[in-house]
Amino acid sequence: MMGALSFRRGLEWLLGLYFLSHIPITLLLDLQAVLPRELYPVELTNLRQWYTREFKDPLLQDPPTWFKSFLFCELVFQLPFFPIATYAFLRGGRRWIRTPAIIYSVHTMTTLIPILSMFLFDDFSKASGFKGQGPKTLRERLALISVYAPYLLIPLMLLLFMLRSPYYKHEEKRKKK
Repeated sequence: MMGALSFRRGLEWLLGLYFLSHIPITLLLDLQAVLPRELYPVELTNLRQWYTREFKDPLLQDPPTWFKSFLFCELVFQLPFFPIATYAFLRGGRRWIRTPAIIYSVHTMTTLIPILSMFLFDDFSKASGFKGQGPKTLRERLALISVYAPYLLIPLMLLLFMLRSPYYKHEEKRKKK
């Protein structure tokens, strides 16, 4: 019993830190593609430009409309959830997080499938819609995938944790008055 409890708390801490780290990443980097440029100091736009050059990320270099729709969902649905999930998992034992966590994890994994598929299979030559921007070699593709992969793998782990954990599956019976 003690081992299961410490495993659960360790995983809750990992998830809490994941959601906590997601707040500045979303606000300071991801949303630059959909929010007005005036909101961001030059240092942050330079950081995003460095990242897109270094990792050859075509989605943040020149975001296509479909990717902007994912970022808009991140702004409207995910960003408000991040502090709630941070609290629930760092505090621990908050069973009410189960349904929102399942919704978040499925939504996030669904958006990552086309993103990762594009990185693996799209042609980023100058003739493509990305004007030569993007990874060309397998090594560059794998480096870019390594940046995005945690946003598929951690939500998958979250989903399995919420569905399989006896603690989170348990529903308390309400007392009748």
